[in-house]
Amino acid sequence: MIETVMPTYARNKIGFEKGSGCWLYGTDGKAYLDAGSGIAVNSLGHSHPKLIEALTEQAGQIWHTSNLYRIPIQERLASLLVQHTFADTVFFTNSGAEAVECAVKTARKFWHHKGQPARNQIITLNQSFHGRTLGMISAAGNEKLTRGFAPLLPGFVQVEPNDLVAVEKEIGEHTAAILIEPILGEGGILPLDDLYLKKLRLLCDSTGTLLIVDEIQTGMGRTGKLFAHEFAGISPDIMAIAKGIGGGFPIGACLATEQAAIGMTVGSHGSTFGGNPLACAVGCAVMEIIANNDMLHHVRTVARDFRQQLESLIGSHPDIFEEIRGEGLMLGIKCKVPNSAVIEACFNQQLLTIIGGDNVVRILPPLIIDQEDATEIVKRLDKAAEHIRVTQDA
Repeated sequence: MIETVMPTYARNKIGFEKGSGCWLYGTDGKAYLDAGSGIAVNSLGHSHPKLIEALTEQAGQIWHTSNLYRIPIQERLASLLVQHTFADTVFFTNSGAEAVECAVKTARKFWHHKGQPARNQIITLNQSFHGRTLGMISAAGNEKLTRGFAPLLPGFVQVEPNDLVAVEKEIGEHTAAILIEPILGEGGILPLDDLYLKKLRLLCDSTGTLLIVDEIQTGMGRTGKLFAHEFAGISPDIMAIAKGIGGGFPIGACLATEQAAIGMTVGSHGSTFGGNPLACAVGCAVMEIIANNDMLHHVRTVARDFRQQLESLIGSHPDIFEEIRGEGLMLGIKCKVPNSAVIEACFNQQLLTIIGGDNVVRILPPLIIDQEDATEIVKRLDKAAEHIRVTQDA
C-alpha cells in the first residue's frame, strides 16, 4: 500500500515537536543539537522571538492579495536587499529552484531584448546543484538527479569547477550566462577559488556574458559575509537566494542589476504566491538581524574557533576524517568511511548533520550558535567517530 505522502525521501523515523535556538526536541522525548539548520534554512535557529513577532503581526493584518496589487512589505524587503547588495531590482519566489529559474529566464530575456535570441546557452559546473525542477536538473546535468526524467531541457553545458580554461573553451556566440555557486554545497562543500571567481568576472566582462551567482545555500551570512561572492571582491549580474532569507519560512528571490533585468517587463514572469506578505514580513526581520555588522562578526568569530576544533578531529581520528572544507558556518568534513555511517553515528549522539556529495558530512548550524554549542558539536562528533572506530575493530 502506497504511503499517503509520496515516498521520495529516505526520512529518519524521528519527528520534532518543537525547537529553541540550536536545539530540537523529538517525538522520542530527546533533545537534539541541530548542526544542519534544515539544510541551511533556519539561519536564526528555532523559535526566534523577532521572527515569531514579525509573522504573528503580519498574520493578524493580511496574508495574501497576489501580485495583481502592490504589496508594501514586499517593496520594503526589496529595498533592504537592494540596499545591501549589488542589485537594483528583485523578483520574489517561493523557493530556491524558482529563484534560479528566474535568473536563467532573466539572462535569456536579456539577450532576446538585445536582438540576439540565439544567445541562450548557460554554462554551469559539474557537482553543482540548483534545485529539483526539470530546468534546474538539466542545468546541473548530474545523472543522480536526471535519471528517469528524460528528455532534459537543452541550453546547458557543464564544465569542471575552478577550471577557467574549460569555461573559455565553451564560451561562444550562443553563450548567455555562466551560473555558479561560490561554494558547491550539495556537491560536497567545494569552494571556488577567489582568483578563479575574479578571472571569471573579467571573462564575462570581456565577452558580454552575464554572471549568475547561486547564493541559496551560501548567502545570508552563512559564510561570515552577507553573500559569499564578496570574499572575491566581485559582483554578479544576477543572483538567486532562498533558504536563510526566510529563516524557515519559504521564500526565495532573484536579484539583478537594472541592465541585466532590462528584458523583464510586464508579463515576462510571474508568481501567485511569490513575495506574499507573510513571507516578506519574516524576510524583513531576518534581513534586519543578519545584514548587521555585529551579526556577521559573530559568525566569523564563532566560526574561527569552531573550525580549529573541527580540524583537531582529523588528528584524533585520522582513519575516520580526512579534511575540513568551507567557510564560516558552511563547513564540510570529508570522510574516509561512508558519510552515511558518520551521519548515523552523529544521530545516535543526538547531533543532526547533513549528508553531502564527495563523501562529505555538512555542518550548517544556525548562525546564532555560541561557542558552547559549537564545542558541544565537536564533542559529539568525537564520540560518533570513536563509536565507528570501535565498531570497525570489533
